Formats: sequence, C-alpha cells, structure tokens
Amino acid sequence: MNQEKTQAAPATPHQHAAFFRQSGWLMIANIGGGFMFYLVHLLSKKITVAEYGAFGVMLAVAMCVPNMPLQMVFAQQTARALATGRERALAGMIRLAWLGTFGLALLFAIAVIIWRAPIMEAWKLPSAAGLWITLGVVMFSFWLPMFMGLMQGQQNFFWLGWDTILNAAGRIAIAAVLVLYFGGASTEMIFGVCMGLAIAVGIGIWQTRGLWALHAEPFNVRELLAQIVPLMLGFGAVQFLFTADTMYVKAYFSGDESGFYVSAGTLSRALLWLVLPLATVMFPKIVHSAAKSEKSNLLGLVLLGTAILAAGGALGLTVLGPWVVKFAFTPSYVPVATAVLPWYAWAMVPLSLANVLVNNLLARSQFRIVPVLVLLAVAYGVALSMALTQFHGSLITVLKTLGVFNLLLLAACGWFTWRGGVNTKVEDGG
Repeated sequence: MNQEKTQAAPATPHQHAAFFRQSGWLMIANIGGGFMFYLVHLLSKKITVAEYGAFGVMLAVAMCVPNMPLQMVFAQQTARALATGRERALAGMIRLAWLGTFGLALLFAIAVIIWRAPIMEAWKLPSAAGLWITLGVVMFSFWLPMFMGLMQGQQNFFWLGWDTILNAAGRIAIAAVLVLYFGGASTEMIFGVCMGLAIAVGIGIWQTRGLWALHAEPFNVRELLAQIVPLMLGFGAVQFLFTADTMYVKAYFSGDESGFYVSAGTLSRALLWLVLPLATVMFPKIVHSAAKSEKSNLLGLVLLGTAILAAGGALGLTVLGPWVVKFAFTPSYVPVATAVLPWYAWAMVPLSLANVLVNNLLARSQFRIVPVLVLLAVAYGVALSMALTQFHGSLITVLKTLGVFNLLLLAACGWFTWRGGVNTKVEDGG
C-alpha cells in the first residue's frame, strides 16, 4: 500500500542554534567528565605498571559490555515511541529489558565463578577481589546505557550530560581516596569505577521514571526484534572495533607493555569524548524525523564538525604527545607510549567519522549495512589474532590493523550512505 509522505522544511537557524547548544553542553559534559575519567589514570603514578595494566583490563571488560548498542536501541525506541504516541508499550519494553539485562549479568557472574582461575591467569590479575567487583561493574554497565538511552531518546540532554559528569566525579573521588590515603591499587580503582556507575544509574532511573513507571501495554515483539536485533549487531560491531585491541594486547603482551598501551589508548580515546556528542544529539532527532517521514539535513553539519574536531585532536596529540605522556604518567611510560600515541590517535579519526554515518544509517532503519559491519568486526578479530600469534606482531602492528579496519569501516559506511542518497531521503523504517 502506497503511503504519501510529507517533508518538513530544512532546519531553521533556531533549530540549528538549539542543536549546537545541546551539542555544546554535551561536549562540556564529556570534556569535564572525560577529564575526571582521565584523572583516575593519573593514579598510575602511585601503583606499579602491572597493577595499572590489571586495572586497564578490568576496565576493558566493562567496555566490552554492549553499552553503545544498548543505549542506541533505547534511544531509538524512545524517540519512535514519543513521536508515535506509544509510550505505554515502551514502558513494557523497558521493564522486560531491565529484567533481561539483570539475567545477563547473572550469567556473566556464573561464568566467572566457573572459570575464575583461567581468567585471572590470562589477564594477570593480582587478586580475585577485583574480579568480583568487576561483576558489579558489568551489571551497572548493562543498566547505565539503558537509562542513558531513554534520556537521549527524550532529548533530555541536560541530565544526560550531568549523568556523565557525576559518574566520573564519583569514580575519581572514591578511587583517589582509596589509593592515596589507604594504599590501594587496581582493586580499589575498579571499586571507584563501580561506585561511579552506581551513582549514574541512580540518576538515570530517577530521570526516566515518567516512562518506565507508566502502566504498560502489550507491544509487537516481532516488530520490536526487527528493530532491536540490527541495532544491537550494528552498534555492537562498531563497539568491538573500538575496544577489542586492549583485550588482545592484555592477552598477548606483558603486564608492563599492556600498561603502556592502555596509557596511549586513554589519551587517544579522549578524541571520541570530544566528537561523540554531535552524533548523540543527531541520532534521536533523525529517528524522530524518520518516524514522521520528515526530511533532515543534520548529517553534513555533524560530519563536518566531527572531521574538524577529530583531525585537530589527532594532530594535537601527535605534536604534543611526548609532553602529554610525561605530564600524565611516570617516566617509565614515556618511550613506548610516545611511540604508540600518534598511531592510536589517527586510527580514531576514521572511527569517529564512521560512527556518525552509522548513527545516521541506523537511525533511519537502513539495516542493509549491518551484515557488512558484523563481517568487518569478525575479520578484525581474526586479523588481530593472526598478527599476534602467527606473525608475532608489535603494539604498532595492533594499531596498524585497527587503522586499516577503521578505514574499511568508514568506506563501507560512506558507500551505504551516498550510493542512493539515503542521507537525504527518508525510507520506511518497518
């Protein structure tokens, strides 16, 4: 059945001003929160390199929770529900997902209990206490993106920003007290991470109570899965490209080398803290436009801003890298981290741009790219494994592999975006 579509006029200067105001606030929140997240890593000066490497891998476990897919699923579903008046069906979905993610966290805990010894040996953890705390980190890492996604879908960017800031503030405050005044190390640092996440989850639950507390109505499970599964797979593949390198490095390199690598990764990933707010604000607006069959011209603006900020940040880290590493870490980090940092920083640039295009495609329910994203993620994992096992690659080899696959990701996203003009045409989202 043909359906006549209406198109809204291109965004007005007032709408552009609102977009930049919202993006600007999230940039401030991300920079402020990211700086406090970064301050946790300054505690590396008070512990051994091996302990810092252990903290890095425990943190990377939480990063492997599909927080990006979860947040984007809930942002998309919330924006669609608000645009189409289906808030009560959304309430039922939220409660079901809340219970389901708790079940996933329990399964993860059972797996850790069963394979505790091999995990501790492979990750070179100094004690089991950090592993048990990491279970709490994982559970909160499942819940936080749910409620952040709800706030993003509501376009409640004010509290979305404060959630990031208070998460980081809780993390650094608790970790610093435990390390500086009680002689703690990696276990106490990951405990600070856990408490920061708990604070952020509490804020998210309170701010979204107007949605999940509604009287729930039945929802079409098949239609929901048709939206959720591609979103989870697509954003999950992008997140794997973003996080997997740290896990591989920790498994195949010594504790000291992995600590040096984590330090360079911390500085380089800060680029994404700078540019992600543009895509964060863009996503629910495009979902809303697509749900109402309206036209949106935000993509070009967001892509240009991301390119300028990401390239400028990478250039800055390349030029100022040695000084930044000396300031942030102890002298033992300087030789390796300084050599790795430029490779890491520039590998983040195509990933930043690809993230914008992925957000645009999946916000419009353009799911034909999803199999390509999954294939790239699988190929990346295989390539890293072969480089490190069969060819005994170095840390630079890991980053060259990451850079190549990020470029392939960007090329694939560009092809799917512009081959038929899907950035300017709204198609049926199912």
